[in-house]
Amino acid sequence: MSLLSRDQILEAKDITSEDVDVPEWGGTVRVMALSGWERDKFEAAMVAGKGKNRTVTMDNVRAKMAAASIVNEDGQRLFSESDVRELGKKSAAALQKVFKTAQRLSGLTDDDAEELAGNSEAGVSASSTSA
Repeated sequence: MSLLSRDQILEAKDITSEDVDVPEWGGTVRVMALSGWERDKFEAAMVAGKGKNRTVTMDNVRAKMAAASIVNEDGQRLFSESDVRELGKKSAAALQKVFKTAQRLSGLTDDDAEELAGNSEAGVSASSTSA
């Protein structure tokens, strides 16, 4: 067994993508996995408060993930953070298809929101009225 070098790790093409059929939108979108930095940023945006007062907000989470992960053929994002609110008005079924794919590609599990809160007693907001 030989260990990877720094250069081998940094040069690895490890960000995968997958094309997802979204009939609600009339076609196919390309969903790309989040990088470690992008995942941390996404998760940080879901947490409010500190310590035992921390809560996880799921406000418009599917649209946030879609905006962060839908890309064009060149791997460039199609949406910016300013598009999230408008994107959140699209079909929940369509957003869920994108969300589940991005979640899987980025290594996010269903238990991650609880982990973000720091304990199972932290509150989770299910509102989707803000971006």
